[in-house]
Amino acid sequence: MDQQARGWDFLTNHARVLLAAARDPTARIRDIGAACHITERTAQSIVGDLEQAGYLSREREGRRTRYILHLDGRLRHSTEAHLPVRALLELFTGGDREDLAPEGGSGPGKHAP
Repeated sequence: MDQQARGWDFLTNHARVLLAAARDPTARIRDIGAACHITERTAQSIVGDLEQAGYLSREREGRRTRYILHLDGRLRHSTEAHLPVRALLELFTGGDREDLAPEGGSGPGKHAP
């Protein structure tokens, strides 16, 4: 079924960008955009939104940027506000990643560099 033809989807572009950064914390904005089927400009704007809201931060590594995820932030909608972002990422990454381990795993609520 073509979901775009129906006019809605299960995940927002913000969730997709966060997942792309979780899968590859050194991905370029253009690669994140391509992975999410959005423009580079939209991806950049969403990364800015996520950073401003405290879901991720950026560090420079030479000429590249590394995204550090703040996994203990809560989901934004009131019906899911009791869930940490970690739960969403574990669901979509299979939960087998060491850097998505609970507190004490690889650092205080952050994606391991």
